[in-house]
Amino acid sequence: MTSSTLGQSADFIPNLEPGMGRSAALLGLSAGLGGAEMELQKMLIDERMKCENHRTNYETLKAEHKSLQDDFTQAQVELKRLLSDRQTQQEKLQLMYAELQAEMVDKSRELEELRLQVMTPQRLELLRAQVQQEMEAPLRERFIKLEEETEKYRSDFNKLRYDYVFIKSQFDHQKEEHARVLEERRIQYEAELCRLENDRKDLVSQYQSSDPLRDGKRVEALLREKAQLHLRLKGLEAEVAELRALKENSGQQAESVQRIQIRQLSESQAAVKSLEVERQSLRLQFERMESELHQSHEQNSQLTGRLHKAEREVNSLSREVESLKHSHKLDLASVKLECTRSKAELEKERDTLHGQIDVLQADVDVLKATVERHKDALVDKEREMVKKVQFAREEEFRKTAALHEEKLELENRLATLEQQRALQDAADHAQKEEWEDRVRSAQQGEESARREVQNLRSRVQQQSSQLEDLERLKAEVAELQQKKEELGVQLGTLSHSESDLLETNQRLRQTLDRVKDELKTTRVQSEKSQHEAERYICLQLNLTQHKVWISSRLKHLYVCPGCWRAARLSGWRRDTSCRSEYLSCSRNILRSKRSCREQRRPRRRYCCSLHPALTYQQS
Repeated sequence: MTSSTLGQSADFIPNLEPGMGRSAALLGLSAGLGGAEMELQKMLIDERMKCENHRTNYETLKAEHKSLQDDFTQAQVELKRLLSDRQTQQEKLQLMYAELQAEMVDKSRELEELRLQVMTPQRLELLRAQVQQEMEAPLRERFIKLEEETEKYRSDFNKLRYDYVFIKSQFDHQKEEHARVLEERRIQYEAELCRLENDRKDLVSQYQSSDPLRDGKRVEALLREKAQLHLRLKGLEAEVAELRALKENSGQQAESVQRIQIRQLSESQAAVKSLEVERQSLRLQFERMESELHQSHEQNSQLTGRLHKAEREVNSLSREVESLKHSHKLDLASVKLECTRSKAELEKERDTLHGQIDVLQADVDVLKATVERHKDALVDKEREMVKKVQFAREEEFRKTAALHEEKLELENRLATLEQQRALQDAADHAQKEEWEDRVRSAQQGEESARREVQNLRSRVQQQSSQLEDLERLKAEVAELQQKKEELGVQLGTLSHSESDLLETNQRLRQTLDRVKDELKTTRVQSEKSQHEAERYICLQLNLTQHKVWISSRLKHLYVCPGCWRAARLSGWRRDTSCRSEYLSCSRNILRSKRSCREQRRPRRRYCCSLHPALTYQQS
């Protein structure tokens, strides 16, 4: 054997175990130079195989340690990210819950306002009394005026009838007086004519018996008297014509007065009949309006019942929301406690891992001296490990991409939820504006109706005649019908607003159901994340146990000195088959460790006594 081989054997001897190296050296020197060279070669081969095994074990442990550190850091980052995502989701849910609660408060306030606007029985009674008073007051005034006018017409009619009777009696008396006067004058004229005829006869006889001169004088005197009598007769005829004209005028006046009185009497009777008919129609309208008001009162009572039912539903929904809030707070508290507990466990595991890392670092420092001698042979193994690391990184990248896709899906769901909430807010705002416009239009219609009532009242007060009073009555009846229609329209709007309120309550109930479903989904997701964290913690525990087992098995990778000594004393020798068996055994050890790590089975304990290369027959 050359000096170089002896130098190499001398270099390798200090690297052996203390008892093993010394015993081998002493036995080799005592056996002779030939046996020493063979023994040294075998020892060198064994040491090289051990160094190779240690190097492979160290590289695998180093790669596993690095991958475990990377997994641990990535798991910590993922856990932090999941916790932050969970916190943001919880904040978003709290904000959504606060917004929904604010919306529910606004809806309840609007419901209170609408409930104040809805006709209650007291307000309906007041409105009924007010409408009845407003309807009865002008009608009562009109009836009083009509009664006064009828009394006035009746008194005028009685006065006219009395005047007519008086004038008729006067006319009859004057007629009788005129007839008597005419009869007296006729008798007087006839007597005068008879006397004049007698005088004429006397005069004729006297003329026949008298002188012509004296007769001529008498004739002249008689002619003068005749002319005077003719003049007097003409005057009497003129007086008779005047009396006849007066008689005719008084008769015409009496007839005209009688016709006027008859016409006025017929007109007053027709007016009284029309007023009675209108009074009856107004009474029927009043009764019909009372029945309609009674029906509206019943409808309002039904609406108030529905409104109370809706209020009870809203109260039940608010209680459900409070219970959900309480359960959500309890879930948050439990999640926080679990997070703190898991954080404490992770800190404990981190401390244990740091301790194990320190132990492994000490082992690494011990093995660095042997590793530096085999740097050239480690280049290929490092390339393989780089490939494995790249493969592991690609797997991690795929995992992160999957998690990122899940995150994007969650963000898309949150965006859809926010969009739905924005659409619901816009719909609620539009409904609110529509209700405000309806209430404003109703108020404007009521104000315009009041102004029209005032204008009509002023117009009615300005009218004076009976026809204008009747037209005013008709206008007020039309106004009352318009008020009735407006009240019907208001009742329709109130019923429509109540239906809208019921629809909004239904939508709020649907939104609450959606929120409940979303809370359930978030709870399921939180439970999934919790299960993943627990699984990750279990993996870390398994990794720590595996590291502890590796650190414990590193101490037993070398052959025990007692077993070696026993083998040497029994005359055992190594050969090439033993070396091949040893190599296959080391590979089997690594393969069994990987299979145990994949199948999560309890690991076998590998002792040097079970090593196939160290089997021997004891004597």
